[in-house]
Amino acid sequence: MVVDIHTHIFPRHIAEKTIEKLGRAAHIRPHTDGTLYGLLVSMRHHKITYSVTLPAVTNPNSVEHLNDTVIKKLLPLQSQGILPFGGMHPDFPHVRRELLRLKNAGIKGIKLHPAYQRADLDDPRNLRILYEASDLGLVVLTHAGVDISVNGYDYASVEQILHVIKEVQPSKLVLAHMGGWGNWAQVESDLAGAPVWLDTAFTYGRLDAYPGMEPSPHENTVLTPADFTRLARKHGTDKILFGTDSPWQDQGEYVSRLQAMALTGRELDAILWKNAARLLELSDSKS
Repeated sequence: MVVDIHTHIFPRHIAEKTIEKLGRAAHIRPHTDGTLYGLLVSMRHHKITYSVTLPAVTNPNSVEHLNDTVIKKLLPLQSQGILPFGGMHPDFPHVRRELLRLKNAGIKGIKLHPAYQRADLDDPRNLRILYEASDLGLVVLTHAGVDISVNGYDYASVEQILHVIKEVQPSKLVLAHMGGWGNWAQVESDLAGAPVWLDTAFTYGRLDAYPGMEPSPHENTVLTPADFTRLARKHGTDKILFGTDSPWQDQGEYVSRLQAMALTGRELDAILWKNAARLLELSDSKS
């Protein structure tokens, strides 16, 4: 079994333009067309058992409509190995009611993206979301660290994450990008070992340039295998979740790169699926 905790898909009618816009902003080549079909093809080809799809809600008025769609399509998506998360926005007024609706429908969690939503992770509005989600037993997966498609301010810094942990003590908080993309030294010194989960999305291996563009200015910022292994072990490999950020990384290559690291078989199994199966309460019947 392999569980990819961090993927993205877009409606077919906007996928092409969205992928081009994001790819050019980050100088990164996509590895699927950004659609559900593209993700399913990748999963079948690379033997990925489950993929969690994560929305980024940039308008509070879109929250209910997006979640309506997720709830409506949940069962057919699950039958194909897709586990969709719901969306939430810091300016949405009815947080608990909406989170309870997602929970009752069988949705496992929600995604926050502070940079796209222009709200610090430890903003009181996000603290409210994190508190209510934790109280309901929902997973919250949030972008953490620098977002290379958004220049300037870091909306999810290590300092903000530590503040969140202190104030909310969230039970199921997943920090994308190993806890803080580009801030590896601070993550290792200040955050590693904290009671949170880290996902591996977009953190190791090469960054392929968008067609016709120069290589990403961040191409040397990713973790080396040695640095990744050290950070994962310091945090605890029982709290590391495999994620790719598909379509921005190739799912098959990402599995292979992880398998080539100096991790034990037990550590690999934990990262590739066992930790996610525990967090998401998944059966291994599809393995």
